[in-house]
Amino acid sequence: MDAWIVQDPGPTAGRPLRRVRRPVPEPAPYELLVRVEACGVCRTDLHLAEGDLPPRRPRCTPGHEVVGRIVAMGAQVAGFALDERVGIAWLAWTCGVCGYCERGNENLCPQSRYTGWDLDGGYAPYAVANAQYVYRLPSEPPAEELAPLLCAGIIGYRALKRAELPPGGRLGIYGFGASAHLTAQLAVHAGATVHVLTRSAEARQLALDLGAASVAGAYDAPPEPLDAAILFAPVGDLVPVALAALDRGGTLSIAGIHLSDIPSLNYETHLFQERTLRSVTANTREDGRELFAAAETARPRIAVTRYSMAHADQALADLAADRVTGVAVLVD
Repeated sequence: MDAWIVQDPGPTAGRPLRRVRRPVPEPAPYELLVRVEACGVCRTDLHLAEGDLPPRRPRCTPGHEVVGRIVAMGAQVAGFALDERVGIAWLAWTCGVCGYCERGNENLCPQSRYTGWDLDGGYAPYAVANAQYVYRLPSEPPAEELAPLLCAGIIGYRALKRAELPPGGRLGIYGFGASAHLTAQLAVHAGATVHVLTRSAEARQLALDLGAASVAGAYDAPPEPLDAAILFAPVGDLVPVALAALDRGGTLSIAGIHLSDIPSLNYETHLFQERTLRSVTANTREDGRELFAAAETARPRIAVTRYSMAHADQALADLAADRVTGVAVLVD
């Protein structure tokens, strides 16, 4: 099969992805072999390709928003059927016995492994995954509309939980890409007032179309103090901007796996009056299950830019250049 790999991490202009021939993987006893229907293109894939995330495995195939059909199962797998549709997400394995796992924080497991970073992902026709870490998916929606939920949706949902937005609260969203445009709709559906602050005029228009109460530039002040905010843009300069926009007792949640350096914070301006700054690290499987239940009710509109699997390198280049509005998805 033809699979994309991260050959030489660096700027997308240098073509860090290469397309190579690889054998179709065989599932281990606890794994499923999945024929890929669609794979979302995540900013984490871009961080890996460009070297912001140090590679954990040489020549790894990226992609962790994978929707596909089961074509083979390992001998120890039970409860699944051939041709069943499943999703392969970022969290691929945890130890299950450390203190973090035992208390329900498997996202903090020191031994955790990740699809498209430790293990080959979905920028290929086939992928394997541990059966205990896949999600059962409905057969009816188009695969390209389900794929973004598997990371953009799940991480955005966890970031929203970490932000502790009160019922009917005022939420600021900084950056408006794949994850943000899904999270905003979940928040609006739950009754929040959402203010979007982002540099792209196209993204600002999309935010209004999806129910945002206001839009402005990333460094602008929202029209009212915020009860909570989520930073999706990987720009450390925006941390003090977002903290300063919080009302008393507000929380800023940082959703990305990578962030540029944060400038100096002033205690009185940015943190006093019980403002809180929180990071988000991966997700738990329970986050995923909760997200899919929420999406079933909210039915978010997913703005998809489609690319063929043969043009994964172009999709990453467009993402790097902010030419993607919504989410990029590779389709078979």
